[in-house]
Amino acid sequence: MATVSLRACEQYEPERLREAMEEAIRDLGGWKAFVSPGERVLLKVNLVMNKAPDLAATTHPLFVETLARLLQEQGCEVLIGDSPGGLFNQEALRRIYKGTGIQKAAERAGASLNWNTEAMEVENPQGKLLKHLTQTAMLADVDKVISVSKLKTHGMMTFTGAVKNQFGTVPGTKKAEYHFRMPQSADFADALIDICLAAHPVLCWMDGIVAMEGNGPTGGTPRKVGVLLASENPFDLDLLASHLIGLEREQVPTLEQAYRRGLGKASAAEVEKAGEDPERFVQKDFRMPDHIDPHLMRKLGPVGRTLESWLRPKVKFHHDRCVGCRACYQNCPAKAITMEGRYPAVHYHQCIRCYCCQEQCPKNAITVHESKIMKLVNRL
Repeated sequence: MATVSLRACEQYEPERLREAMEEAIRDLGGWKAFVSPGERVLLKVNLVMNKAPDLAATTHPLFVETLARLLQEQGCEVLIGDSPGGLFNQEALRRIYKGTGIQKAAERAGASLNWNTEAMEVENPQGKLLKHLTQTAMLADVDKVISVSKLKTHGMMTFTGAVKNQFGTVPGTKKAEYHFRMPQSADFADALIDICLAAHPVLCWMDGIVAMEGNGPTGGTPRKVGVLLASENPFDLDLLASHLIGLEREQVPTLEQAYRRGLGKASAAEVEKAGEDPERFVQKDFRMPDHIDPHLMRKLGPVGRTLESWLRPKVKFHHDRCVGCRACYQNCPAKAITMEGRYPAVHYHQCIRCYCCQEQCPKNAITVHESKIMKLVNRL
């Protein structure tokens, strides 16, 4: 049975990070259970956007550096990489590696950064919706994938963790196609699960030392939780991590769909745990995004879906904060955003409520507004 290890780590301090990671990997049976000397291992980090480490939008560089060093001590060659939102080319990667602190982390650890921006087509027989998909070719350059996610909220999917971290194995703007093809949260969750199964991380780590609450995955605020988590099972890890911030399985589409597919458990209570008591890290007042998935509406079947379509939230652009960078316009999968002079405008009849615009906005100039009725439903 898979196990999730939780280990206390109050800050990004190299010695304590190393100690906590060594404790966690012992809980899971040791490094030999996952990697072998001579293997090339990808640390699939979360570099969703070019933001400084202290903003908690990306995997912290010291977290990544410590893992890289530990893997090298096992005789592995370490590659660090991700395909963030937007363009996937070496110029974009160079900016993100530098801005997130990952470049210096790789240099200090003696690890390599991924510069392969090619794409490849793969078969995915385990998939439900994506039995054939496009992956970044960096996966072909390694023997094993280890996920290194960040504990964060997410505007569309409520929570982002180990499963959704594998969306970064889809190259650049190809992500927009998957968003557009599967605009409903349940379908998109199934696609994310399919992508995770195809990427097949052998081990998953989560940086929950400083998490992100509010309008994640990029526009929220840092929140100290003081924990790192590790598991070979991304679904168990996400289920337990979401419990720490006050979410139930039904509120997280990836967890709900995984449960329906027989891949995940019914509740965090069923997850086998090791290390610290999870209740030590539970956050009683962790802020959720402006909009969370209305799981109660789904339980009402066709009636609920009709009501949800009438009461759909709307994105709002705050021109007083907007700098006219056009990131929202460039990254909208549905092409629902146009530029009117310097500022963006949204055509709601085209909007699929993926909130990619909010995610890619560098100035937090986009918010999501719900009707009073929907806000009441989400409290039930």
